[in-house]
Amino acid sequence: MFNFFKKNKPNIQEEWNSKGEQYATAINKMVEFGEKNGWENWKGEEPQDNRNHLANEILNLLRTANREQKTDLFRESFPPAHEPFIPFLEKQGQSIEMLHFIDNQKIVFLTGTSYQKRQAYILDNDIILELEDNITAIGKSKRNNIFAIAVPGKISTYNGWEGTLIAEFMLNETAKFGITELIPFNDGRKILLVTSEGIYLVDKDAEKLIHPLNESNDEDWSPNIDMENATLSNDNTFIVAGDQCYDHAIMDAEGNTLGNIGPQSSYPHFCLFSHDDGQLITNSCHFYNGITIGIDADKLKGANIEPYTESDQYNVIDDNMRVYVGVAIDDYYILGDAYGYIKAFDKNGKKRWQHFLGSTISGITVSDDGLTLWVASCSGMIHKLLLGKGHRDKHTIGDGNHYEEFRLLIWKEESQPLKW
Repeated sequence: MFNFFKKNKPNIQEEWNSKGEQYATAINKMVEFGEKNGWENWKGEEPQDNRNHLANEILNLLRTANREQKTDLFRESFPPAHEPFIPFLEKQGQSIEMLHFIDNQKIVFLTGTSYQKRQAYILDNDIILELEDNITAIGKSKRNNIFAIAVPGKISTYNGWEGTLIAEFMLNETAKFGITELIPFNDGRKILLVTSEGIYLVDKDAEKLIHPLNESNDEDWSPNIDMENATLSNDNTFIVAGDQCYDHAIMDAEGNTLGNIGPQSSYPHFCLFSHDDGQLITNSCHFYNGITIGIDADKLKGANIEPYTESDQYNVIDDNMRVYVGVAIDDYYILGDAYGYIKAFDKNGKKRWQHFLGSTISGITVSDDGLTLWVASCSGMIHKLLLGKGHRDKHTIGDGNHYEEFRLLIWKEESQPLKW
């Protein structure tokens, strides 16, 4: 029995575990039925996690466990949950973004969105370290381990984390823009800069707006956009960019338009190349749902995929998720959605597994060997998952066979991050 209990609550562990297992089992059975038989055929009630009244006490025990460095014992006694802590997340949660793998068991990430004051951190195993408070964005190249670090008015690229300086880009037109995403090219000599004021190609000579374009020469036109998203192919041959009001544009490495991909749901929202660059996936969304399609790379030049139209130019990867982030591993993708799920799909759209974490997924990165996944969300949490190692407890929601080594709560108004 965990030894932090108050004397008048000896049964809190038993109640937490029994109700947590019942809830996870019921959710998994409901999801399995809905996906196998169609959700319209589900007639049962949605399971409820009836542990909200325990949340405050559990959180206090977690704080004590962290102070006394007994988090492993706490984790075994109290498997973590999402639902009971929603009232705390609404007040203390924050978006965690720009996760990038460095080496061994080390990643870098930032708290805050593009329009907020951000803070950068290193997570080394389970030790968290603050970085300089003037960092506004961090990016990593698709290959060659090039890092880009933005501070007010300047972006610098490095050969490896804390490696040799490659280039510095002094910003003018884009200097005051909040950065949604920062992707250095594989040689560190150019930057794909994603902002809500447009998507730019930055090199030593210019900050070139490549998306959207004022093709009608409208005098009142503005590059201000929402749901801005972009990616590079791993070999940097292609740039893809889209947003709420403009289709995904396919461009060459200089930003010249090569093709166009219309949304199959309402609004272009996400894009990513497969690990071997053989396929591009694009996601479009409507409220909390969406559709993801895959286009073979040899069809990208000259592509003109009409919106909301079935076509042999693409195949459907998924017809449910509003995708926020994703990674490509070997021959499959892991995508994070608005409902707090991460799901794995192959290039043909066959779902391999799904795993529930909670809250909108806001960041993701994977180790070079593809075995360790770090996932962050708007709940203010980072989850470290060992892929394929097996479930750690009976509270896991999802059919993925993954082991959560720990989750880190990086909450506002909390004196320190809490390891669970």
